[in-house]
Amino acid sequence: MPHVIPKHPILHALSLAIALTALPQGVAQAAQTPLTVSAYLAALPLQDTAKSGGEGSVRKHDTNAYSLPAKNLSFDQRLSFSVGNSFFKSPWVIAPASTTARDGLGPLFNTNACQNCHVKDGRGSLPAESDPSVGLFLRLGMPDSHEDSWSDEEREFRRIAGVMPHPVYGTQLQNAAVPGIEREGRMQVVHEEMPVPLADGEVVLLRKPRYSLVEAGFGDPGPIALSPRLAPGMVGLGLLEAVSEETLLEWADPQDADGDGISGRANTVWSLTEQHEVMGRFGWKAGQPDVRQQSAKAFAGDMGLTSNLVSSTDCTPVQKCADLPNGGTIEVEDNVMDNVAFYSRNLAVPTRRDLDDPTVREGEQLFRELECASCHRPRLTTASGGVAAQLADQTIWPYSDMLLHDMGDGLSDDRREFEATGNEWRTPPLWGIGLAQTVNPATGFLHDGRARTLLEAVLWHGGEARASRDKVVALPTDQRQALLRFLESL
Repeated sequence: MPHVIPKHPILHALSLAIALTALPQGVAQAAQTPLTVSAYLAALPLQDTAKSGGEGSVRKHDTNAYSLPAKNLSFDQRLSFSVGNSFFKSPWVIAPASTTARDGLGPLFNTNACQNCHVKDGRGSLPAESDPSVGLFLRLGMPDSHEDSWSDEEREFRRIAGVMPHPVYGTQLQNAAVPGIEREGRMQVVHEEMPVPLADGEVVLLRKPRYSLVEAGFGDPGPIALSPRLAPGMVGLGLLEAVSEETLLEWADPQDADGDGISGRANTVWSLTEQHEVMGRFGWKAGQPDVRQQSAKAFAGDMGLTSNLVSSTDCTPVQKCADLPNGGTIEVEDNVMDNVAFYSRNLAVPTRRDLDDPTVREGEQLFRELECASCHRPRLTTASGGVAAQLADQTIWPYSDMLLHDMGDGLSDDRREFEATGNEWRTPPLWGIGLAQTVNPATGFLHDGRARTLLEAVLWHGGEARASRDKVVALPTDQRQALLRFLESL
């Protein structure tokens, strides 16, 4: 019989009926017969097409490289894309307002439009000294070290919500608020420089960030986990959603049964639509199962907007948000969510550049020899059925296995998200990465943008990727430049 989660004292508005369904067989048996990755890569040709995103790829390599509709959309689909684009770009306003289709912002929020975080549909901007950019924000929660004191109800709540919210500040630091309520506070970032000598004598200075919550609007938070998140690029999301679970789990090897030092595993998350556990795909820790839920969570967390999928925002009882005006019980109507999700699914992947350049080809071969491709899986194929026609049967080159990997203590955030530990992160897709700073010069790489260059991003790799990182450090200058040229071509 259904098991009902009682109202939780932290996020009291959340009350979910949970069917205690067994984990889907594909997720539960992820590593029964792990694929030998080295054998697969040895037989896989180098990328032989510039169409990294399949037939929907577009030849666009300037500041608007991430903002075009997939090339294979129909005329009617392009109209839906345009409507979604309008809602993605346009600002929401505080209620009550004459603009009833876009009111209800807040009471606590980070920004008033999706595009403010995903600049030109790309990565978020890093904060400058005088500008607390909304492209980088702090996820919050209770430290895992406090888990022994949690009740059974709290443990079950975290199984559904993914994290244990802070009792006062919730799951995300909101640095803006409507009149009548204090903002939660401000994120402060301090960097320490770490020199990394390379074999050819070059020294790369890495920035090691330290994050803190300052100007706390609701008192000293006490023990709290802080996890920075840079808004990621948006291209190709629908294609990644269209890859079957079975295909993604071919490389899952949580016990490292093949002994290659790589032990990727799927995150197991809660689907609000299906009301049971499924494989996570989206977000830096694969904490969301699909594009629609990811969008609904962003509306709620980033802008304080409710929807039929996520009917409560990140306000806690202490903050008394219920006493303030809102835009109605449901602020993001289903038709708006449908169009935003359609837009997000169908942003085109830009074509690769310099595919046949000898230096780029050398770098691509090095990428495999250095075993970078053991996690950044070059090629995937989308499902034949059960997905939109323009997304079906597409051969794509995202350079991601969509699995969680231990990236070492240097990148740890000490905040569990569903099954992902502090050290674990989803392998981010690399398609389009060479254009990231063309689209937004103020962005960076990795989950918090700490890396200013692609080389810095590589040098932060630890854990399962440590051996590959050390091989990059040892490369002669010309080979390292070839590797970077390959990444820039994606």
